[in-house]
Amino acid sequence: MMKEMVLYSSSEEQTRQLARRFASLLRGGEIVFLRGPIGAGKTVFVKGVAQALGMKSSPTSASFSLMKRYQKGKTTLFHIDLFRLTEGEVFNLGFEEMLEDEKSIILAEWPDPLAHILPADRLEMDFALDGADKRRITLRAGGAVSRVLAEELCR
Repeated sequence: MMKEMVLYSSSEEQTRQLARRFASLLRGGEIVFLRGPIGAGKTVFVKGVAQALGMKSSPTSASFSLMKRYQKGKTTLFHIDLFRLTEGEVFNLGFEEMLEDEKSIILAEWPDPLAHILPADRLEMDFALDGADKRRITLRAGGAVSRVLAEELCR
């Protein structure tokens, strides 16, 4: 069973701060599933992580390109956005490349079509609108690596 923790954000800037703190905890090999309605802050969070990792270009919603790869030195960040896709549609799209480098960081928005393709040790972050600019972010850790990541983020 996944351990569950909750964080709160009351602004885009606070979500970016959370993302920067999160990025400082990444060591490579992490898989993060980001769920929530449009406008809940998933892409803001991804942008904050990429910026904190020193990526030159800023991620945008990857909805039209499905997967974007960002590189800074030895750090590889994959930003995936599978909005409206099904598991059958993603099966042959080459996502295996992400798993070849066991140190790459994978941030997946609308990740459910990848759930059976990617390892179970992943951090799942559910972004929920909690009135005005407030967000409730529920974290669920699916294994040892993601559990440490979630616990450190919640300190």
